[in-house]
Amino acid sequence: MATRRSRCGGKMEVLEQRQRAGHASRDATGTDRIRTTASLLPPPRLDYRAISENITSKSLNALNRKSRLPHDAVASVARNYIEWKRILSELNSKRNERSVAGETIKRNASGPERDAAIALASLLKVHVKELEATLDIAEQKCLLAALSLPNDTHPNAPLGPESAAVTLSTHGPQPLPADSKRDHVAIADHFDLLDLRSGSSVAGTSWYFLRNEAALLELALTNYAMSIAIDHGFTPVTTPDVVKSDIAVRCGFQPRDDATPPVSHMYHILKTNTSSPELILAGTAEIPLAGTFSNKVYSSINMPLKVVGLGHAFRAEAGARSADTRGLYRVHQFTKIELFAVTTEDTSESMMEDILSVQKYILEGLDIPLRVLDMPTEELGASAYRKYDIEAWMPGRGSWGEVSSLSNCTDYQSRRLHIRYRPQGADAVETPLARLPFAHTLNGTAAAIPRLIVALLENGAIFDDNGSVVGLRLPRVLKPFWIGGKKRNIVCWDDGSD
Repeated sequence: MATRRSRCGGKMEVLEQRQRAGHASRDATGTDRIRTTASLLPPPRLDYRAISENITSKSLNALNRKSRLPHDAVASVARNYIEWKRILSELNSKRNERSVAGETIKRNASGPERDAAIALASLLKVHVKELEATLDIAEQKCLLAALSLPNDTHPNAPLGPESAAVTLSTHGPQPLPADSKRDHVAIADHFDLLDLRSGSSVAGTSWYFLRNEAALLELALTNYAMSIAIDHGFTPVTTPDVVKSDIAVRCGFQPRDDATPPVSHMYHILKTNTSSPELILAGTAEIPLAGTFSNKVYSSINMPLKVVGLGHAFRAEAGARSADTRGLYRVHQFTKIELFAVTTEDTSESMMEDILSVQKYILEGLDIPLRVLDMPTEELGASAYRKYDIEAWMPGRGSWGEVSSLSNCTDYQSRRLHIRYRPQGADAVETPLARLPFAHTLNGTAAAIPRLIVALLENGAIFDDNGSVVGLRLPRVLKPFWIGGKKRNIVCWDDGSD
C-alpha cells in the first residue's frame, strides 16, 4: 500500500488501481480506455496537499470569486488531510506488523511462538479493519470539503464583479445609436419571425417558435459557425441533450440563484425507476463533450484534441432577470455551437488564445460591433481559471449583450472526470498510469444562436424615410448557407445583391 500518493487520497487511488487492473485497453486511435465494472466514474482525484499547503491563498481565491463555500471549507480540507495521513501511517504500520506475524506463522509449524503469532495476527486483522473504516471516513470528509472549492484564478484576471471586466479589444463597425425602433421583438413581430405567444401556450414563458426568415437564419448561422470551426481543425460532433447529473457536477456546472436555499437552474428529469441514473437536460454542449473524454488516457503526440459540438442548451433560470427576459435574449432553450479542447498542462493558455481567434473570426464575419472582455473573479464560476466574454452591441436593447464566452478550466474538470495524458517524445519517461498528469480542458461558444439573431435583427433592420422597417440586411457570409426564403424578398445581403 506504499504506492498510495498523498496528493490524491489513499482509498481513491487504490480504487482506481483495482479498477484498472486487467481493464486497460487501447482503441484504434491509440487511446487508452479504462473499463470499469461500475457505471459511475471513479471518485475525483483532487490535490489535497496543494490545498493544505496554501490555506490562505485558497481561501482568498474563493472569497474573491464569491464562491458559496461551507463554513471553514479550506481549513477543514487541511485538517482532514492531516488526520488522513496520520491514520494511513498507523494503518501501514499495523499492516507491516501483520505481515511480520504472517512470516512467523509460516516459519513455525507448531509451538508457543506460532500460537502467539496467530493471536497477534488475529488482533491486528481487527485493528486494520477498524483503521481502514476510519481512513475512509476521513477521506470522505476531505473530498466533500475539497469538492466545494473553485478552480484557481489566473493572476491577470480582474478582481471584482461584472462591472470590473477589462475590455481587451473592439471589432466591427461603429455602434449605432440606441433606438427603441430597432427592438428585435418589434422587428420580429412586423415580419412574423418570432411566435412568443405560441411558445408560451405550448411550453410556458421564455419558450418560443422561430418562423420564416428567423428559422432560416438559425440554420444559416449554425452551418456557418460549424464550417469555420471545421476549417480550423475542430472535429464536428452532435451531442445528446440529456446527460447524467454526475457529469454536469464534475464539469462544475452547478448554477444556483441567490435564494435561500439556492434553487437549481438545471432541468432535472423525473426518474421512472430507482435503478436509473439521475438525468438532466444539458445546460450547454460543453457537458456532454467533456463527458466523451472522461476516464481515458491520451497520447501527448495526438494533442490538442479539438471538437465542435452542435447541441441545445437548457437553462431553467431564463426568467431570473426581468430586464433580460424580453424576446430572445434570455430563454429556456437555444441552439448553441460549442468549441471544446483538451490539451497538455503547458499548452492550455496558448490554446485559449487560439480559440479566441476562431471566435473572433466567426463573429467579425457577421459585421456587428463587438468587444472582447477579460472577465473578473466574481464571473468565473467554479471551473474557469480565466474567462473571456465577447459582447455584441444591440441598439434596440440599448446595451451590449454577451454572445460568446471562453473558459480555460485547467485541470479542474479533468481531475473530476479522469482525463489524463501520457507524455511522449524526446523527454518522455515511462510513467505508471496512476501518476500520469491530468489534461487541461477549454470550452468556448462558437455561436449562441438566439442572441446572434437579436444582434443581427437590431443592427441589420432597414427603415424607409417614414421610419418604418422594410427589410433586413444580413452579412454576406451567411448567403452560401441560406436555403429558400425568397418568396417575401425582405432580406438584403450586404454585398448589394438581393
